[in-house]
Amino acid sequence: MSGKEAPRVVVAGGHSAGHIEPAMNFADALCRLEPAAAITALGTVRGLDTTLIPARGYPLELIPPVPLPREMNLALLRTPGRLRSAVRVAGTVLDRVRAEILVGFGGYVAMPAYLAARRRGLPIVVHEANARPGVANRLAARMTPHVFTATPTVRLAHPTAIGIPLRPAIAGLDRPALRDAARRRFGLRPDGPVLLVTGGSQGAGTINAAVCGAASALRANGVQVLHITGPEHAVETPVGDPGAPPYVVIPYVTEMHDAYAAADVAICRAGAMTCAELATVGLPAAYVPLPLRGGEQRLNAEPIAAAGGGLLVNDADLDPSWIETTLIPLLADSDRITAMSARASVSGTPDAGLVLARHVLMLVAERRSTA
Repeated sequence: MSGKEAPRVVVAGGHSAGHIEPAMNFADALCRLEPAAAITALGTVRGLDTTLIPARGYPLELIPPVPLPREMNLALLRTPGRLRSAVRVAGTVLDRVRAEILVGFGGYVAMPAYLAARRRGLPIVVHEANARPGVANRLAARMTPHVFTATPTVRLAHPTAIGIPLRPAIAGLDRPALRDAARRRFGLRPDGPVLLVTGGSQGAGTINAAVCGAASALRANGVQVLHITGPEHAVETPVGDPGAPPYVVIPYVTEMHDAYAAADVAICRAGAMTCAELATVGLPAAYVPLPLRGGEQRLNAEPIAAAGGGLLVNDADLDPSWIETTLIPLLADSDRITAMSARASVSGTPDAGLVLARHVLMLVAERRSTA
């Protein structure tokens, strides 16, 4: 689109990091292809939108949140009125920025944006990161042929599987090359296995408790630990002998590629972004799906585990004993870790953001050619 007016794109994916992160990664990919692109993000005050989106440098326009209840209740009866109001506000934003296309990633903000764009005849692009689509994206997939998913198994109308847009620092991560520098950053030793512990942006109490409970066994077997607790689940650094392998406890890490580079194995939840990132960088993991919403997180991790790139453990089964009998033997087996890393990488898709960005630019160009 060189030499022409910059494309005007609105992205809608809010509330949770699982919706916001792929939306922002797509926006970054679009800017790499078209540096002058005018990108506006729709969000709400209800989730992480006002924190995560401005930090990525994109203008944020707020609309009323419209949670779509999964059951018949009073909230469901109130939904039509709330939705009309949100559609009206979203439409005002689309008109003001002269949007040429809407790219939606699901969440509370997506449905009003989809409906407002449809009323204006704007092209709609849908991306679904999760193995089990949400209500907004299920409905939107019937409004447009431009539907993209993380994996081929996602059940939506006419999907194209491309993976999940990731940050370049993760999509292009060379773990072996950065290993020593990453370990120095966290105060870890250059030699010896490293277990990365993370429960996502908020942390996970079950994972924290199980790993802390096995701290002595981990150290006794020469395992270093990089434990990202999450801001909601702080833990004390387990006490150990002065010469014991480091057990590093930190509440949050902004640059997760450094944590991935430092580690040999991870133990984590199975959110869509986590699964996509670990598969792309080839980091084997023990996935502990969050036991909510019918087990949708388990669906995210099952393909990686089936390929041999990870383990699956139920939240109710995770305890210090499982760490000692299952995870420590894995950490002691470098050949098995290498094999699992290669199998995890097969599931990774590092170029999803650029694939999606090219498609969006093509649709804008087509729209302009027929205007």
